[in-house]
Amino acid sequence: MTTTAQRFRAAVENRELAALDDLFTEDVRFYSPVKFTPFEGRPMVLGLFGVLLRTFEDFRYVGEFAGAAETSSDGASAPAEILLFRATAGGKEIHGIDMLHFADDGRIKEFTVMVRPQSAVHALGEAVLAGLVEDGLAPAAP
Repeated sequence: MTTTAQRFRAAVENRELAALDDLFTEDVRFYSPVKFTPFEGRPMVLGLFGVLLRTFEDFRYVGEFAGAAETSSDGASAPAEILLFRATAGGKEIHGIDMLHFADDGRIKEFTVMVRPQSAVHALGEAVLAGLVEDGLAPAAP
């Protein structure tokens, strides 16, 4: 049986945005390393992934851990998986993790990304914001 995390990983590695659609709950929350409040709802999170799949260069997962963790939204413990990745964005090498929390039906209900180093966080933030503005998902800076 293929798990949601395996399907998610394959979709990202193959840059298949459409394959992500049924992996998220309707009210999924995406916690970004460059934005204090989460991106909320499947349409917004899928739009964000469209930008991310264009932004990252040489993206690859390099490890994984599974278990359970408390979620940010309700504080309840939920099945979780951490996927470790390496990538490049804006000429900066990025080391990061994707933390996936799963709903009772197995879909992803909460997604948190953490990256290092700080210079890569800034480069990634600028590139993602430009992509969100380009796609009409965020207002242009005044």
